[in-house]
Amino acid sequence: MFIKTLTLTEPLYEYLIKVSLRESDVLRRLREETMLHPMARMQVAPEQGQFMALLVELLGARRVIEIGTYTGYSALCMAAALPAEGHLVACDINAEWTAIGQRYWREAGVTDKIQLRLAPAVETLAELLSLKEAGTFDFAFIDADKVNYNHYYEHCLKLLRPGGLIAIDNVLWSGRVIDPLDQDPDTLAIHALNTKLRDDERVSLSMLPISDGLTLARKR
Repeated sequence: MFIKTLTLTEPLYEYLIKVSLRESDVLRRLREETMLHPMARMQVAPEQGQFMALLVELLGARRVIEIGTYTGYSALCMAAALPAEGHLVACDINAEWTAIGQRYWREAGVTDKIQLRLAPAVETLAELLSLKEAGTFDFAFIDADKVNYNHYYEHCLKLLRPGGLIAIDNVLWSGRVIDPLDQDPDTLAIHALNTKLRDDERVSLSMLPISDGLTLARKR
C-alpha cells in the first residue's frame, strides 16, 4: 500500500491507457492531428478528457463553460457527455486552431451543443454575467493563459450554481511551481491561485496529479 500517489512509468502509463481509455474514433483522430501541431503540448491528455466527461455525467451537467479550447479535444469530450439539450460555451481567441476542432465537432454531431466565442475570455465571461447568467452553469474548465487564471476563476465562480464544479488545468506546471527561482509570470500566477484556493472557504477542494495537475473546486 502506498502512502502517496504512485509515480507513473511509461509502461505503467501505457497500461493505464490500454485498460481504461474509451476514446471514440473521432476523438482519437482529433488527438492525432493535434499531436502534429507546433503547439501540441497544449492538448489535454486523453485520460484527462475522459475524466472530465465523467465529471459532466456525474454532475448531470447541462451548461458548461470552457476557457481555452485550442483544437477542441476537451470540448468534444465534454459535449459528447452532455444530454441532447446540453450547451457548452467554448472561449478562445484563435480562429485557426478552433477551426480544427469544429471539423471534428461536426463529424461527431455535437456542433449544436457548442457555442464558440472568439474573443478574450474575460470579455465573454463579463458579458455572460451582464446577461444575468450568474448561477446558471454546472461545470467550468479553465485551461488558457495562466496570468488570467485568477480572473477566470472568480468569474466562473459567479457563473456556477451552488454545487457546480470548476476544473483548473496545469496546476502543477511541470513541477515549476515549487522552484523558487522561477519568476515567470505564468508560474507565479499558478502558484498564487493554488495558494489562494487552499484557503478559499467558498469551495470544496481537491488537487489531482492527473496529467499536468488538475484542481477541482466545488462551489459551496
